[in-house]
Amino acid sequence: MSSVESHQEQLSQSDPSPSPNSCSSFELIDMDAGSLYEPVSPHWFYCKIIDSKETWIPFNSEDSQQLEEAYGSGKDCNGRVVPTDGGRYDVHLGERMRYAVYWDELASEVRRCTWFYKGDKDNKYVPYSESFSQVLEETYKLAVTLDEWKKKLESPNREIIILHNPKLMVHYQPIAGCDEWGSTPTEQGRPRTVKRGVENISVDIHCGEPLQIDHLVFVVHGIGPACDLRFRSIVQCVNDFRSVSLNLLQTHFKKAQENQQIGRVEFLPVNWHSPLHSTGVDVDLQRITLPSINRLRHFTNDTILDVFFYNSPTYCQTIVDTVASEMNRIYTLFLQRNPDFKGGVSIAGHSLGSLILFDILTNQKDSLGDIDSEKGSLNIAVDQGDVPTLEEDLKKLQLSEFFNVFEKEKVDKEALMLCTDRDLQEMGIPLGPRKKILNYFRTRKNSVGINRQTTQSASAVNISKESEFCSSTDNTRNDEYLDVGIGQVSVKYPRLIYKPEIFFAFGSPIGMFLTVRGLKRIDPTYKFPTCKGFFNIYHPFDPVAYRIEPMVVPGVEFEPMLIPHHKGRKRMHLELREGLTRMSMDLKNNLLGSLRMAWKSFTRAPYPALQASETAEETEAEPESSLEKSSDINMDETSAAVKEVPPINVGMLNGGQRIDYVLQEKPIESFNEYLFALQSHLCYWESEDTVLLVLKEIYQTQGIFLDQPLQ
Repeated sequence: MSSVESHQEQLSQSDPSPSPNSCSSFELIDMDAGSLYEPVSPHWFYCKIIDSKETWIPFNSEDSQQLEEAYGSGKDCNGRVVPTDGGRYDVHLGERMRYAVYWDELASEVRRCTWFYKGDKDNKYVPYSESFSQVLEETYKLAVTLDEWKKKLESPNREIIILHNPKLMVHYQPIAGCDEWGSTPTEQGRPRTVKRGVENISVDIHCGEPLQIDHLVFVVHGIGPACDLRFRSIVQCVNDFRSVSLNLLQTHFKKAQENQQIGRVEFLPVNWHSPLHSTGVDVDLQRITLPSINRLRHFTNDTILDVFFYNSPTYCQTIVDTVASEMNRIYTLFLQRNPDFKGGVSIAGHSLGSLILFDILTNQKDSLGDIDSEKGSLNIAVDQGDVPTLEEDLKKLQLSEFFNVFEKEKVDKEALMLCTDRDLQEMGIPLGPRKKILNYFRTRKNSVGINRQTTQSASAVNISKESEFCSSTDNTRNDEYLDVGIGQVSVKYPRLIYKPEIFFAFGSPIGMFLTVRGLKRIDPTYKFPTCKGFFNIYHPFDPVAYRIEPMVVPGVEFEPMLIPHHKGRKRMHLELREGLTRMSMDLKNNLLGSLRMAWKSFTRAPYPALQASETAEETEAEPESSLEKSSDINMDETSAAVKEVPPINVGMLNGGQRIDYVLQEKPIESFNEYLFALQSHLCYWESEDTVLLVLKEIYQTQGIFLDQPLQ
C-alpha cells in the first residue's frame, strides 16, 4: 500500500495537471480504503481586493479555530460576532462578512473553506463556495468508502470536476459551444488542480497574536492618501509596522515573553486625509485646476496641497479636530472592547502627521490646571478658552456700571473693538470712561492681531524669561531669541482624553516649520504639558526630516544618536568607513611626527659656537613648538573623531534624554543619496531598527529591557 501511494504522489507532483488518459496508473486502490476516510479540517478565509483582483487570505490559526468553534456550537449564527485579528476586525458569522472596528473599510466576504482549486495563471489557491465544497466532500467520502473513483460533478457554473483518486482531482472549465459539438471534458484544454484541505495547499498561516496588550500607539499619517512607494494606505502600512513589532518581540524580548511579562503593543492608524477631502474642497479645486498634465495636477491637489491646508485657518482647524477626535474616539472604543487594559498610550506621526501631533501636544493642559506660570514660563499666545469676558474687562477697568448699557445694545467684545468714540457717545458713555475703554480695547486688538498673525491661538512653545536671549554672553542682540510663538494661524486645539507617554516622530519636518514660523530657540526647560517623551527618528537621506536638538542647544555642534542595527553593531559599510577615517588620521599624525624629527636634525647648529648655538636653539624651538602645536591639534581632532560624543544636555523635551535619532543607511543607499531620497522618507513602516527603538523605549517605561543591549 505504501509503495502504491508513494508512486501516486510522485506522479501527481511531477504533473499536477495530467490528462485523464494517463490515469490508469492511479486506479490501484486498496480494498480497505473505506477505513482511511477522515473528515476534512476546515479553515476560515476572508477575501480582499488587491490590485483589482480578489485574493483569499487565511485567518491565523487561533482566529480560524475560534470561528470554527462558534460555527459548531449549535447556536444560531445570525447574531454571532467573533473578534479577529487582535480585536481589530469583527466577523459576523451569519452574514459571513468581516468588518473593521476602528476605521472605515469595505467589508470582506468570509468563507469556511475545505476545497480549493488553482489554474495555470493563478498564483494562489481559490476556495470553492461552502455549498459546493460540501457536495465535493460528500462525493469524496462516497468514493473513498465504496472505492469507486472517476466521479464526475458539475458545478453551478457548468464546470466539471473529476475525482480520479485521492491524489488526483481536476477541474475543467466550460468552453463556449461545447454542448453543440458534443465535446468531452478531455477536449476542453488544460484542467485546474483541485486540492482537499488547507494542509495540501501552499499558504502561510500565522499562529496569531498575544491576547495581552501592554501599550497602545496611535499612528498619524502625513500628506496624501498613500504612505509608501506601493501607494498603500495608512492601514496597510501600520499592519506592516505591527507585524515587524510582533517578530521583534519574539527575537529581542524572548525572556520577557517566556516569563509572561509582556504581551504585545497595539498600533492603530488615525486617518485625517479622507475627512479633510470630503469637505468639498476637491470640487472647488477642480474648477480652478488647469486641464494640462492632468495626473500631475491631481497628485498635487490630493497630496502636496495638504501642507497648505494645514497652514490655512479653516482647514487647519478641520485637521486638528479630526486627528484629536479620532484618537479620542478610538481610545474610548478600545477601552470598551478591552476593559482589562491597564497599559499606557503613546502617539506616533509620520511627516506632516508629526507636526500635527506636535502642535496638539504643545497646546494640551495638565489635568491639574495650567501650570505653565508655576514653571516660570511665558506663554505668549492667547488661549481662546481663557479669554476674559466683557464683564470681567469692565470690572478690571472699574467700569462695571456700564455693562448693562452694552448688554442692552447687544455689544460684545468683538463689536466693542469696532466701536468708535462717536458710537460710545451715542450709547451715553461719558468722556472719561470712553477714553479708558477705547484705549484698553485698542491695545487688546493690536496684541491679538499680532498673535493671530504670528502664532496659533493656544499654540506656543513656552519659553522662559531667561531663554528669551541668546545663551552666549553677548547681549547686543537681545531680540534674536525673543519669544515669537510657533504658529501663524488662529486655531483652537482640542483636548486629548489621555496623557501620551511618548511621542515618536518619523521623518519629521517639525524643526523646519518651527524655524519658518519664526522660532529661533526652544527653551531647554520646556516640555510638553502632558507627554513625557519625544523621539525624532529619521533616515539620513530623508529630504523632509529636520533635527530638533540644535534648536534647544544652538551654540553646540554635535551629531544625532545613531540607532543600533536590530541584529547588533553597526552596518559593515559604516564600520569600514569609520575604520578608513581612523587609519587616515593615524597616517597623517605619523607623517607629521616624522617631519618634526627631520626638522630637528636640519636645524641643529654647530656645538662649539655659543652665540650660534643660542640662535640655533631659538630657531629650533620655534618650528618645534609650531609642529608640536599642529600635531597636538590634529591629535585632538583625531581623538574627537574616534571617541564617542560626551553626554550633552538637550533640555527636558524628552525628559533629559537625547531627542534626535538617525537610522543607518543600507549599503546600496550609500552609493547614491539622491536616488534613494524619496524611498528613505517612506522607509519607516518596514524598518526593524525603527520599530525596535519604539518597542525598547515603550517597554523601558514598564521596567522591561532587551535581552541583549544593542551597541
